[in-house]
Amino acid sequence: MATDDLGGMGPLVARLSRGGQRLRHADRTRPWVLDTAVVVLVFLMFCLPDLIHGGVDDGDSPRRFRVAFTHLPVVGMLAFQAGLVLPLLWRRRKPLVAFAVIAAVFVLQWSLGAAMRADIALLIALYSLALHGRLRQLPWACAVTAGAMVLVAVRASAAVSVWDALFFLLSTATAALALGLMVRIRRAQLAGLRERAARLEIERDQRSRLATATERTRVAREMHDIVGHNLSVIITLADAGAYASDLQPARGKEALQLIGDTGRQALGELRRVLGVLRQDGAGPSRGPELSPQPGIADIESLCATVRAAGLEVVYRTSGEVDALDSGVQLTVYRIVQEALTNTLKHADTHTRVHLAILVEDSRLTIRVQDTGPAAPSGPPNEEGHGLVGMRERAALYGGTVSAGPAAGAGWNVEAVLDLTPGSGGDR
Repeated sequence: MATDDLGGMGPLVARLSRGGQRLRHADRTRPWVLDTAVVVLVFLMFCLPDLIHGGVDDGDSPRRFRVAFTHLPVVGMLAFQAGLVLPLLWRRRKPLVAFAVIAAVFVLQWSLGAAMRADIALLIALYSLALHGRLRQLPWACAVTAGAMVLVAVRASAAVSVWDALFFLLSTATAALALGLMVRIRRAQLAGLRERAARLEIERDQRSRLATATERTRVAREMHDIVGHNLSVIITLADAGAYASDLQPARGKEALQLIGDTGRQALGELRRVLGVLRQDGAGPSRGPELSPQPGIADIESLCATVRAAGLEVVYRTSGEVDALDSGVQLTVYRIVQEALTNTLKHADTHTRVHLAILVEDSRLTIRVQDTGPAAPSGPPNEEGHGLVGMRERAALYGGTVSAGPAAGAGWNVEAVLDLTPGSGGDR
């Protein structure tokens, strides 16, 4: 479509663009090549004709031009041409110095009444100063240029009207100045666009790394909850089964069956979590990947598993718990699972657990109280991964988690979630 609109010039534009990029790259590596080329080009186009024909006041010019301008010898002409053209070699590195030297030679030349085609160097120097120099230097350069143009107009008054000459000369100088400023502004815009594109690319990479780290943390938290809880149940059942195998073989067999059920449940949850990571959209998802995340309705089966491990669990709810959204229900399930897992790790044979989930207006409270021995504390200012994970989940809904030994014996865990719409974080 774009090629048709350009009349088939798309490939030509692309080639010119690539050629311009190569030239800019070559200029950045060897800037002296372009500066020398400009000097050679100006010499061939403007200096050499004066040397061949003897200046602008040659025999082919009208008589009034020959009378108005002074004829210079070849040596003098070469000296003025060198003073006008050679400073162009550093017009980009030191534009103000180059302009000052060229302007001084220009004024000296026209003070003698000589006219040369190499005077074009003053306009090139003014253009270079507008493009590469400091902007605060331009007013002084414009004033010097205007004074030099007035001198030229006065010297050429014998051949042309002063006002006509001044209008032409000032218009030419203004065009050179405007061209330099336009190119400077365009380069600044392109540099700003390139900087913005680079900054956006960096921000995109940072967002991608942040999303990856967030997802890795989420998956690690899910794996910890699944593996930690189910392995604790399996270990407890295995110990109980080994103890009962001699005294009560039937209880030992029951423990083995519960171990198998718990292992299959854990395997199914792991497949679901890992299956989401493997999804690439190439084919239909399989069963474990479509299984819903656990919610409050699954807490009863979680309590049954803990009871089978030998603990007595009393579970109750209050309020409209079934009306909660799936994200809140998953958070509640994982917090309860982690709390029961910690109880299971440190429980004895007579431990009793009271689990309560209370919904009051926009507040949800989870209380897990057990009568077993208190969990051993770690080093100062250091918490287990389970408690950290519970607090991270509660923080998604603007909630808090507190845990500590009970007044008498046992361990208490209490989590409070804020159910106000818009209060949670990014889920």
